[in-house]
Amino acid sequence: MEPVFVLILLLLAAVSSFVAADDEAFIGVNIGTDLSDMPHPTQVVALLKAQQIRHVRLYDADRGMLVALSNTGIQVMVSVPNEQLLGIGQSNSTAANWVSHNVVAHYPATNITAICVGSEVFTAVPNAASVLVNAMKFIQSALVASNLDRQIKVSTPLSSSIILDSFPPSQAFFNKTWNPVLIPMLNFLQSTGSHLMLNIYPYYDYMQSNGVIPLDYALLKPLAPNKEAVDANTLVHYSNVFDAMIDAAYFAMDFLNFTNVPVMVTESGWPSKGDSNEPDANLDNANTYNSNLIRHVLNKTGTPKHPGIAVSTYIYELYNEDLKPGPVSEKNWGLFNANGEPVYILHLTGSGLVLANDTTNQTYCTAKQGADPKMLQAALDWACGPGKVDCSAMLQGEPCYQPDNVIAHATYAFNSYYNQMGKAPGTCDFNGVAAITTTNPSHGTCVFPGSTGRMNGTMVNITAPSMNSTSAAPSARDLYNLFSTSFLVLLRVLICSIVFL
Repeated sequence: MEPVFVLILLLLAAVSSFVAADDEAFIGVNIGTDLSDMPHPTQVVALLKAQQIRHVRLYDADRGMLVALSNTGIQVMVSVPNEQLLGIGQSNSTAANWVSHNVVAHYPATNITAICVGSEVFTAVPNAASVLVNAMKFIQSALVASNLDRQIKVSTPLSSSIILDSFPPSQAFFNKTWNPVLIPMLNFLQSTGSHLMLNIYPYYDYMQSNGVIPLDYALLKPLAPNKEAVDANTLVHYSNVFDAMIDAAYFAMDFLNFTNVPVMVTESGWPSKGDSNEPDANLDNANTYNSNLIRHVLNKTGTPKHPGIAVSTYIYELYNEDLKPGPVSEKNWGLFNANGEPVYILHLTGSGLVLANDTTNQTYCTAKQGADPKMLQAALDWACGPGKVDCSAMLQGEPCYQPDNVIAHATYAFNSYYNQMGKAPGTCDFNGVAAITTTNPSHGTCVFPGSTGRMNGTMVNITAPSMNSTSAAPSARDLYNLFSTSFLVLLRVLICSIVFL
């Protein structure tokens, strides 16, 4: 082989290894809004920062949320709602207007990294499927026009139910009814370097299997080799539904001759409560699944088909959504209640993460002794009003009514707000009349939020170690794009110089 071409191959290999090294898997969280008491965007962001959640997916492009997320460094996926899909898919100018108002107006202060065009379109709004790829292309064209197509990727989350015969994974294929849409969609994803977005719910697979799928297999629990599922064609062992479904997606794409489109899981989780006919929707199983899922993704285990290549995943979801229609389980997928208290504490000990639920050094927010009573009263009124603190425990006859004085009541309200905001810096001040302490102010039957031993008063933790900066500094992805672009330009110049020597 000529030395020139050897050099070119080595340079291309260097580029490939650099690109591969950048693909760090992460855990993100979906933020639904079907709550009767949806927290203010600033409260949502305070909770995200306190829990070190660095990746979120919105089901729309709410201006309030995008403003609140600005200058936080949190990476944001925005969405074109299904009800807007037909309009955008039929009009390039409508798509351009959507991008202008919902992306360009906020970027780069708000670190928008992807746009989800619709959600589970084939199963949720099949009448819009015919314009889905057009909508994606129109959105992409608008990004190109704004020179944002390298920073922001375009895709659409799909339900895993469109994958038929999903086990064994090696035999999986997409529902052929949708091939006229799927094939051009995969072409688009491949050409733009975007992910196939997939929603995977082992809970539903387990519930619908009539006992064929064991619970431990669905919960990502460690299994003995003789308990694992075996793909008869490849003889590969699968220890959980999650990996099997991801590999089924890869094999389904292989079947259509697409071999280099990566998978991202845009929704996965487990409900913490269900109806009487949903006994496995409970706190313990929800905790087990999400804890195992986080470890599985961040440990870069990968799947049997692609070992070591972890799949970034968004947990469904941040809050319990009490306004969701359907069975009780539909309302109970959240990690947190609307007041910011965790539904359960994730079992992440030993995963190498910094835990936010360590109760050995709890902090509380209390009213300062000697503070002006009028200022305390004003701050108390604000906390129980615009601050959206639940102050019912201080009503006459309730556990925290006594002692009936402004200092005691203000302390309860201040501490509740402090916990509600995820103990974020600056949330225990109240114009100088509050201070942080490590002394638990609970007394008698009045137990303060955040008290040691109270499961629902301690913050849960989810950390993604790849992005911890809270400043508006360039993200790792931005630096990568800058470096890789420059490197590729230099590479092309070098190759051309060598060829023409």
